[in-house]
Amino acid sequence: MTRFIAACVQVNSRDVMSDNLARAATYARDAHAAGARLIAFPENVSMMSFGGENGRAAAFPEDEHPGLVFFCDLAEELKSTLIVGSLHVKVPDEDRVANRCFVIGPDGKVITSYDKIHMFDVDLANGESYRESKTFRPGNAARLAETEFGKVGISICYDVRFPHLFRDYAKAGAKILSIPAAFTRTTGQAHWHTLLKARAIENGCFVIAAAQCGDHPGDRQTFGHSLIIDPWGQVLADGGTDPGFITAEIDLTRVDEIRRMVPSLGNDREYKPC
Repeated sequence: MTRFIAACVQVNSRDVMSDNLARAATYARDAHAAGARLIAFPENVSMMSFGGENGRAAAFPEDEHPGLVFFCDLAEELKSTLIVGSLHVKVPDEDRVANRCFVIGPDGKVITSYDKIHMFDVDLANGESYRESKTFRPGNAARLAETEFGKVGISICYDVRFPHLFRDYAKAGAKILSIPAAFTRTTGQAHWHTLLKARAIENGCFVIAAAQCGDHPGDRQTFGHSLIIDPWGQVLADGGTDPGFITAEIDLTRVDEIRRMVPSLGNDREYKPC
């Protein structure tokens, strides 16, 4: 399928999972009614609960996770492919949990899952400080999702700052890059649009980036602006700062056209590192 409608669901997740799931499903059903058959959700879609103990308390083993059951049922109901930005999943013999993305097919079955590799351990100039690695165990493997729309490269949020991951996806055949996020308002205002456009342009890929928005428990503020970007770097849809959804038509022949014009994926050269 080379032409279809994709959607990003943008939410303000809080600390009650059932409420978060219900709101996300409402927007997904509306996006489906608008023609979307690939629907992406943001990072932490089922829960935004901060602090190590809160994060661990919101986690479940994968085969018992109510959020995963919910989204599998929703995918089957909508007969659509869902990219569930991330759920918190318990890891055997590990105090920390996985921040795990799931790609679910229209039959309600999980196609693949991906654990966030790069941890957001930063200290910003305004005093904001984050240590994701205290709560989350980093993943160690890239994941391509084989969907009815072709290969989709899977990532989560802070991964966007590590361009080699996306280069690998593009060289492995991905024409779509999924980058769900809960970007802070501070870093989002400075970098979100620029980073996502760069990943689209340098790889000749569509970027689908569903985002959290608004104020959350624990004094967390997220940037919003879910984006769908074409391989030339053109923003096809921008979710602004409020909950809702966006849609855009994806024409995968555009990827081939742009890669013919600027064949940078084939122009890499070996070089001696510093």
